[in-house]
Amino acid sequence: QVQLIESGGGSVQAGGSLRLSCAASGRAFSSYAMGWFRQAPGKEREFVARISRLGRSTGYSDAVKGRFTISRDNVQNTVILQMNSLKPEDTAVYYCAADPVATFRTAYSDYDYWGRGTQVTVSL
Repeated sequence: QVQLIESGGGSVQAGGSLRLSCAASGRAFSSYAMGWFRQAPGKEREFVARISRLGRSTGYSDAVKGRFTISRDNVQNTVILQMNSLKPEDTAVYYCAADPVATFRTAYSDYDYWGRGTQVTVSL
């Protein structure tokens, strides 16, 4: 069992930056690959980024590649999503999720544990 709590959301103007954090507690954090997803009103939850168990590999959706960076600290049990050059279309609730399987996966149904989300709003 893993408990996840996101923080760092807020409102920002287009072109700005935000840094999301996900704090994990429970079973060994390094046993899980970690992902970030987002869900905008009226849309399905979509994959944003993923990082492997030891942080050696990462992957991003095309929508955020080059603007967002995912990282993790297995001592502090945290996952960070650094978001730069934000656009209005990045507005969504952002969720942190844990996947016990090492294979790179992007479907939200593959992830076993979820946080409650943090709102990100980007205005023009």
